[in-house]
Amino acid sequence: MQYRLGELFCGPGGIAWGATHADIGNSDYSIVHQWANDYDANTCETYRHNICPDAPQTVYHEDIRKFDMSKLAPIDALAFGFPCNDYSVVGEQKGMDGVYGPLYSYGVKALKRFKPQWFLAENVGGLRNANDGTAFTKILTELRDAGYIITPHLYKFEEYGIPQARHRIIIVGIRNDINVTYHVPSPEPYSEIDNTCRNAIENPPIPADAPNNEATRQSATVVERLRHIRPGENAFTADLPPELQLNIKGARISQIYKRLDPEKPSYTVTGSGGGGTHIYHWEEPRALTNRERARLQTFPDTYEFQGTKESVRKQIGMAVPCRGAQIIFEAILKSFAGIEYPSVEANINE
Repeated sequence: MQYRLGELFCGPGGIAWGATHADIGNSDYSIVHQWANDYDANTCETYRHNICPDAPQTVYHEDIRKFDMSKLAPIDALAFGFPCNDYSVVGEQKGMDGVYGPLYSYGVKALKRFKPQWFLAENVGGLRNANDGTAFTKILTELRDAGYIITPHLYKFEEYGIPQARHRIIIVGIRNDINVTYHVPSPEPYSEIDNTCRNAIENPPIPADAPNNEATRQSATVVERLRHIRPGENAFTADLPPELQLNIKGARISQIYKRLDPEKPSYTVTGSGGGGTHIYHWEEPRALTNRERARLQTFPDTYEFQGTKESVRKQIGMAVPCRGAQIIFEAILKSFAGIEYPSVEANINE
């Protein structure tokens, strides 16, 4: 079975890369791109360039709230990483009351229209607590009511060999008239992988001609500040001289000018934020390049992001790690193929 995948809020293609590279050793089971949609023009260009260069017209750059789904081709599977801005711990956590909160409902709408055999929905861990937990309950109820047996789980991607501490709720749903059960893949087979950020960034060395690898210009003040911050420390935990300390009232986000610890996975790569949130090298007094950030998200070096440097940074931060997505899609394919695999109980708690 070749599953035709439709994607809403497709981002730059982390989910799509994982889907189209899913391989269970049985060529009868695979996933192919059918169509995708995102509201950001550069993101759509990145997706077209890397995922479907021969069918650019299948990526629709439109606001989902005005998008006519009736023009879309039939699909067998749906993926939607609905916008997390209103559920993120870094954001204000408006949940359903925010601009982005209700956008998940377009995924439900697509499920009802296309009735795919299965779906994958992704969001931040903070979704569980939005609106005192009622948002998550509402979303799960609507997905079930659309006709699916669902398996929500909090995936800690660093446990799956990904060189980044990234915790995301992923909901896999299988249509309730299909006699297939999905199990959460066990992280155990990935326990021996070297998922330190040093290994991800240095092995193999990034090619000199790799795209999206231009350095960030650091001011003399930032360079001097970083010289006082040791690996794993940030601007608030380091012993900074008074002239280099940050005068930030209120929130002290732990990622501000935080240097990576080379012996651990990276902290979470994000797409938002200004100065101080760019992820900082453990040794050199500088922010990571976009290509280094992309490696932490397990994008191959040949994956060429389109748009300005700032746009690319945002795209990389929004993406689902390619290899993490691949692991989940392979578990879905194995479920349909009747292939057993090591699994764990689904759990949405830390």
